[in-house]
Amino acid sequence: MADILQPDMNSLQVPGENNRISAPSSPSVGRNDCSIAPLTPSASPRPEARSRMDHLFTVVVAIDFGTTSSGYAFSFTQDPEAIHMMRRWEGGDPGVANQKSPTSLLLTPELKFHSFGFAARDNYHDLDPEEAQHWLYFDKFKMKIHSTTDLTMETELEAVSGRKVRAIEVFSHALRFFRVHALKEVKDQSSSLLEGDEVRWVITVPAVWRQPAKQFMREAAYLAGLVSPDTPEQLLIALEPEAASIYCRKLRLHQVIDLSLRPITNGLSLESDGSRPFDSSFRQAREQLRKARHSRTFLVERGTGELWSEMQTGDRYIVADCGGGTVDLTVHQIEQPQGTLKELYKVSGGPYGAVGVDLAFEAMLCKIFGEDFIESFKAKRPAAWVDLTIAFEARKRTATPGRSNSLNISLPFSFIDFYKRYRGQSVETALRKSNMNIVKWSSQGMLRLTPEAMNELFQPTINNIIKHIEELMQRQEVQGVRFLFLVGGFAESPMLQRAAQNALGQTCRIIIPQDVGLTILKGAVLFGLDPTVVRVRRCPLTYGVGVLNRFVEGRHPRDKLLVKEGRDWCTDILDRFVSVDQSVALGEVVRRSYTPARSGQRKIIINIYCSVSDDVVYISDPGVRKCGAITLDLPEALPGTVAGAERREIRATMQFGDTEIKVTAVDMATNQTVRAAIDFLSN
Repeated sequence: MADILQPDMNSLQVPGENNRISAPSSPSVGRNDCSIAPLTPSASPRPEARSRMDHLFTVVVAIDFGTTSSGYAFSFTQDPEAIHMMRRWEGGDPGVANQKSPTSLLLTPELKFHSFGFAARDNYHDLDPEEAQHWLYFDKFKMKIHSTTDLTMETELEAVSGRKVRAIEVFSHALRFFRVHALKEVKDQSSSLLEGDEVRWVITVPAVWRQPAKQFMREAAYLAGLVSPDTPEQLLIALEPEAASIYCRKLRLHQVIDLSLRPITNGLSLESDGSRPFDSSFRQAREQLRKARHSRTFLVERGTGELWSEMQTGDRYIVADCGGGTVDLTVHQIEQPQGTLKELYKVSGGPYGAVGVDLAFEAMLCKIFGEDFIESFKAKRPAAWVDLTIAFEARKRTATPGRSNSLNISLPFSFIDFYKRYRGQSVETALRKSNMNIVKWSSQGMLRLTPEAMNELFQPTINNIIKHIEELMQRQEVQGVRFLFLVGGFAESPMLQRAAQNALGQTCRIIIPQDVGLTILKGAVLFGLDPTVVRVRRCPLTYGVGVLNRFVEGRHPRDKLLVKEGRDWCTDILDRFVSVDQSVALGEVVRRSYTPARSGQRKIIINIYCSVSDDVVYISDPGVRKCGAITLDLPEALPGTVAGAERREIRATMQFGDTEIKVTAVDMATNQTVRAAIDFLSN
């Protein structure tokens, strides 16, 4: 039982959970399973000043933690026009320029870190098949965080061998690897001794990730030792398409390819001899890209690049981040002359990344050889399975829409041998019996995928991407888009480029930065140098808390009626902080005041609810769910002060205009800061 104060300040008992809070005179009165009642609600976010740099950092280090590949880059704050890419990784795939590393992690049987990236992949490959079953190899594990609906600190990841370990440990191992390598490289290039608090870290996440996943990455960074939980401002979470958009502002004409100005002839894209500006730069951009692969320092414009001189005030553009796991779409408007960005529509996207093509290939193998065999092969010969996926990845990158000959994929000898033992027949026989005419067998031990087979693997994923972009462009808020920027690793695929060109080339100009796979990483560095560059964002969800209001007959349902001491109250009303797709400027805040339910109470817990819709009234409505909680740790009230009295007021301030939701709190009687935390991982 807990005390809730009525407007006339008499005590009102309401059933519920522990850690109740009470509310003084106010139009809304809290109940505990909704946990709060505001003292002084603010109808909309209010602006609050914020400086460009909360702290004087010497260097910004950004980590692009991707589904298929990852990397880091850094820039010294004294020379922000120079972005330094990480040292070239050891290993790699023939014919593929690797400026990032595979997101692959290898742990020993004792769950100790062994290696990351190409080293992890190669070491796992060299293990004896029996020994490999005891080691833990993870790749493409980032997608688990997106697909898990009840993400917590205890969520587990399954290694290729089937063994499980806590996801937070896997992510922290990877981030710790980047921390060690990045700091060593930064110190090698720094003339002065670098202290830990002089580094601002930036970690990229998909924009479609919800708050629990963002908090998960932050907790993993704390565990990895990037920063201390006591200095959270030292770490920024950057949204991937937003980072790409920040970098795209800096582009010069020769640094991009404009697909919409390359005519299509018989389904093949040809270069034009016309005088339009982007055509003449196509060969130059390719040459620059070739040179860039051997250089690790990139120079960016001090202001905005030449590309933006063609844009008028109010022009809109879309950034489509086509990565390994997800596709994120963001709609921005550039604000001249300051070059800041304004988000025009809430971020959208889904699991339509390049991994979809890999899953389609696995489904094709299951169709030919049987799902039971593929699962058995993955369990008994995990390293050989990884070899097969690597072989497919290399061939996938060479797939082009106009190709007339087949793509050959080498089957590991252990696959051929294991299948013969498992089924008692040859791989060739299995192919013949499958009646899959688009896949052939080569006597050299290769699967021959015809152009039709490659199309079948790519089309479902590509169709999802194009459909999503088309649906977004039909929305009223997105009318008049002039540019579509394709970024991310999957944007390098000629298959996706052609589909975008065919479907959207007449609607807007389709731009691909020359270093498309590094666009997000560079933008994340720029975001770390100036986190205020995105001035306005859109809320992806409606957020609020549950409160009690005066019951109004005919307006409120009878099952929400609570009668206490002769007063009628309506329970479970959603008190909104922000609404879905609401514009919130950076620095704008929402304030609510709370008071403890009893003297000596040391903690207030406030449950937060969210919904994808704004058309909700009660926290019990369909689609509304509890998504987190705010905890206020109250200092002991000083004897003889107002703070010790019944009317003690704690004012909480929440920010929704950043990439993460943040909360601070103050004891109004003493003006002392109250320890406040917002948790989305403990539901």
